[in-house]
Amino acid sequence: MKPKNDELTKKYIKDIKSADVWSVFKIIADFVKGFDELGDLGPTVTIFGSARTKENSKYYNQAHFLAGELAKEGYNVMTGGGPGIMEAANRGAFNHEVESIGLNIDLPFEQTLNPYTTKELSFDYFFSRKVMLVKYSMAYVIFPGGFGTLDELFESLTLVQTRKITGVKIFVIGTEFYQPLINFIKDKLVEEKMIDKEDLDMIILTDDLASVVDEIGVSLMKQIDVLEDVGLKDTTYYKSLSSLSK
Repeated sequence: MKPKNDELTKKYIKDIKSADVWSVFKIIADFVKGFDELGDLGPTVTIFGSARTKENSKYYNQAHFLAGELAKEGYNVMTGGGPGIMEAANRGAFNHEVESIGLNIDLPFEQTLNPYTTKELSFDYFFSRKVMLVKYSMAYVIFPGGFGTLDELFESLTLVQTRKITGVKIFVIGTEFYQPLINFIKDKLVEEKMIDKEDLDMIILTDDLASVVDEIGVSLMKQIDVLEDVGLKDTTYYKSLSSLSK
């Protein structure tokens, strides 16, 4: 069978043939790169969504608008760096005095870096990229998408549920698109006691973009209070958060 993408095919074959120890070095390089480049970010919101969303769709326009409103408030906007919703969000933040961040990954289709980033990184591995997408953000906004977006949604929910991260809001945009999924979670996962009923409170399903900005502002104030309580007022992160509260 003729490979669809010779360069990527050669890369994957090389990875398979190489010793695991060399893969470890590549994994470490992904993490070091992410920590080094993103560690000094101020308040940031990550926006997830489909790479296949067209420019004339309502979800593209909503992501563009929301990112612009967040950027006006001083929040950096982070995405997976690709087309579709990711492009819309980066584009919305691009002309404001914040970072428009794209964390790209090599794929045999769909994923090319959009031109609306002020800071971009490329990763070899999905899992290291996912860590960076969630580690430095104070809120996650999930627009409609496919397997990758759903993976990111449930990864975020799992991290909050297990308290691996705290103080993070998860907004799910598109009531018409996501209501059947929410119904499944209620009717199956809750009813079968796979999750607690209270776990549903982690999901904020809405079409009200203004309320998303407002809720993130409330979350910002709570995080400032927590940092003050634990004696971290002198940190760079505290100062960056408090600068937005004025």
